[in-house]
Amino acid sequence: MLFRRDIEPNCAYCERGTRGGDGEIVCARRGTVAADYHCKSFRYDPLKRVPPRPASLKLGRFRESDFSL
Repeated sequence: MLFRRDIEPNCAYCERGTRGGDGEIVCARRGTVAADYHCKSFRYDPLKRVPPRPASLKLGRFRESDFSL
């Protein structure tokens, strides 16, 4: 998931951006921009991207008979 080719550009995980206060990104080229902004000089940095949390398993829905053969 982190290294997909079809990542949507976003300054929050751009190589040139650094997190600032109030959800803003300080870009080396554009200055202070919103986190969801992107420009044509976007360079993906997989180490800045936080993947979505995996879905949790709700065990209350299952019975013992669901796991027997």
